[in-house]
Amino acid sequence: MRWTVHSETSLYTDPWLDIRVADVEITGGRRLQHRLIRSGAGAGAVVMDDRRRVLLEWRHRFITDTWAYEIPIGGVHDGEDPAAAAAREVEEETGWRPGALRPLLYTQPSPGISDSEHHVFLADSAVYVGPAAEDWEAERVEWVPLGAVPELVARRDIVAGTTLNALLYVLADGSRLSSGRPTARPTWERR
Repeated sequence: MRWTVHSETSLYTDPWLDIRVADVEITGGRRLQHRLIRSGAGAGAVVMDDRRRVLLEWRHRFITDTWAYEIPIGGVHDGEDPAAAAAREVEEETGWRPGALRPLLYTQPSPGISDSEHHVFLADSAVYVGPAAEDWEAERVEWVPLGAVPELVARRDIVAGTTLNALLYVLADGSRLSSGRPTARPTWERR
């Protein structure tokens, strides 16, 4: 059933997010107050090298008080193309300028509470241009073997939703690594 939204009221707004309460109608005409977060789009990239390693940031997230690897990702500025934002974020956060970017996936990390959307791209190369402009983003930046991703996930060294989606997608669809396109359409898409 599709929920009916009768109204939305902002509870708190700043340049990063808008926390709201929505008056929604669910099954049987019941109504409830549902909290939600509206935010701008994000863009990031899985950057690979010719040795099948992926560029990752080892960082602390104070909200969960955890350390883990993440792909570089950040906000898309007003009027900015998501691919340009992804390239900018990679360079600012890692000091590496990605090669040509091609779309990898689109994800809504938490659609039950937020309208946040992430555009993730894939690059097959990168050039080191100097230290990260945003030295507060990560404790360290590393090239990690793509094959190590399942073990890192199992050890909870990769936990961020968009990073999980992107890296596991690359592992599952290895055809994207060389051509940028799947070699054949999936069976469910052929109907």
